[in-house]
Amino acid sequence: MRFILLFISLVAFPALSEWQLDNPNSSLSFISIKKAEVAEAHQFNKLSGSLTNDGQVSFTINLLSVDTNIAIRNERIKTFLFNTELYPTASFDAQLDMNKFNMIAVGDAGKLTLTGEIDLHGQKQTVVSDVLVAKLSESSFVVSSMKPIILNAEQFGLTEGVKKLQALAKLPSISNAVPVSFVLTFK
Repeated sequence: MRFILLFISLVAFPALSEWQLDNPNSSLSFISIKKAEVAEAHQFNKLSGSLTNDGQVSFTINLLSVDTNIAIRNERIKTFLFNTELYPTASFDAQLDMNKFNMIAVGDAGKLTLTGEIDLHGQKQTVVSDVLVAKLSESSFVVSSMKPIILNAEQFGLTEGVKKLQALAKLPSISNAVPVSFVLTFK
């Protein structure tokens, strides 16, 4: 009898496990602005995350996966801005209202507000973001930012890194304000 109960609990466990981020079908992008008017879109290629059944959201960005479409710029950002030897990842943690989440029907979407904490470069900041949650099926959903989140380099101790990138590229300016957008698929 114990074996049967153990077997049933092991088989049932996946139904109780957390939602996992589907990296190939997810995107986190940001825009840099140089020379006061030249905007360029960039992204991170390696993301991971989960949503537990009690609503705990955890999301990690591998900063080594930054992709600006220019190899030397990628390396400079990793070294001089993010200092990935000390800070290889950034993270976001929040609590999702599961009652509101569960009210969204499969095939429908709903707006939720997430308040969470970003941990980047050893600095933590609270951010609030309105997100659109679309339930694709019983086993997958997508969370998208309704508008970009504006992060400021100064809030995360990245100002000196921005200045270093500006000097290396011989640019008159690089904005400290960076719009960040995301589309995250969970299964």
